[in-house]
Amino acid sequence: MAIDYSQIIQTLIKEQASLHKSGDVRVETIFDTEHHHYLLVQVGWAKNHWVYGAILHLDIIEDKVYIQQNNTEQSVAERLVELGVSKENIVIGFHSPFKRQFTDYAVN
Repeated sequence: MAIDYSQIIQTLIKEQASLHKSGDVRVETIFDTEHHHYLLVQVGWAKNHWVYGAILHLDIIEDKVYIQQNNTEQSVAERLVELGVSKENIVIGFHSPFKRQFTDYAVN
């Protein structure tokens, strides 16, 4: 892997973290650089309701970036391309393999 996907993903998640700060709900970045799991999660109370969930989840699997979850308004795949990841090395993991063949990105 010539391009440092880990650093690119961390940059993208930090960008998104700065956009999602609100009230008592914390936004946490989780970077497991050993096993290549990268998450942006929200956790806390919004009024009287507990809020917890993944905003973003990306993994590096066999030298490809898998977008496992994207609950942002941004096209994470497009942003990864802007940051230097080729479309052939991006997998939209939350799409079925059948559906992936109809995108501009990798099937697996």
